Amino acid sequence: MTDEKKPEWFEPEKADSFSSVVKPGVSGVNADRPAAKAGRFVKKRNTPSLDPATLADEIKTGGRTALAKGITLIESNAEHDFHTAQTLLHKLLPESGRSIRIGITGVPGAGKSTFIESFGSYLCDRGHKVAVLAVDPTSSLTGGSILGDKTRMEKLARNPRAFIRPSPSGGKLGGVHRKTRETMLLCEAAGFDVILVETVGVGQSEVIVRDMVDFFMLLVLTGAGDELQGMKKGIMELADAVIVNKADGPNEQSAKKTKEEYNRILHFLQPATKGWQTAAMTSSAIQNSGIDEIWETITAFEQFTKKSGIFGERRRLQTKEWLNDMIIDQLQMNFFNNPAIKNLLPKVENEVISGNRPVASGVDELFKAFFEAKK
Repeated sequence: MTDEKKPEWFEPEKADSFSSVVKPGVSGVNADRPAAKAGRFVKKRNTPSLDPATLADEIKTGGRTALAKGITLIESNAEHDFHTAQTLLHKLLPESGRSIRIGITGVPGAGKSTFIESFGSYLCDRGHKVAVLAVDPTSSLTGGSILGDKTRMEKLARNPRAFIRPSPSGGKLGGVHRKTRETMLLCEAAGFDVILVETVGVGQSEVIVRDMVDFFMLLVLTGAGDELQGMKKGIMELADAVIVNKADGPNEQSAKKTKEEYNRILHFLQPATKGWQTAAMTSSAIQNSGIDEIWETITAFEQFTKKSGIFGERRRLQTKEWLNDMIIDQLQMNFFNNPAIKNLLPKVENEVISGNRPVASGVDELFKAFFEAKK
């Protein structure tokens, strides 16, 4: 062992009790990877940045991989991705707007995913290209989402004329991801002429979906409460069609009765679209019954609203609302990312939580600090 090299911190007078030795390392360096510094991990090289012009051209030709990359870029919250995403949108904007946008909502358990798979497959068989933007709820505890819509829509996911993109709600009011509007534009530029937006569920704040689609569809169940419960939610006044789902087997007669009840209610409500009478229909996603009638209703709605000018006017108002939402999001992001606010906010929070200061006073101080920092 005399030829073995000892470490530099070796003590010669204690040689017999010192067993550590220096072993020769592996020779040769991978030319594709940088040499690692002692005691540090080798950081993975940054992936090359996406070229928005090339990506836009690939999306226009219907490239599914390019479309997925584009949506990921749009959904990114990274600051360095923002300008690339906006350049991509600018290049694809002239190719967008040529679809019918359909919002589908309903209480959990109403069979939204099963209905969308049946409805989407029906449209694909008729020659349409269908994009499904499914929004999954984000956990308020862990921040995660299951994103299992492709599993629930296995048949539709395999259809070459369909594209399913699950996205987390990110805690956004109404359960619609804040980038859903931009994702719709990319799908339209890729040639998808029917866009289906599946939301998390129904509730007081679900009205946001009305501001981004042309046709709004509400899925309901039989035996889920009396008709006043549906009116109380206020959601029926926003629907262009009410679908009593799962109308099959022993539930078929009950579904027909529920349809009549809803039609009586809708007769007394102000329609969501001027000049259009909202009606209730039955369907069974398992037996594919009622699907053709629903599509005929949507087609008639599209023809009516385009002829009356409501279609174009609604989209213009939606774009205005989109602008206002983006302004609010940008202001919120700038406010909380401001260094002065980051330093002051914990102090104000503690004072408010402990009851030593009114909330309005704390907010006032924060805004004064924000505007002072902007000078």
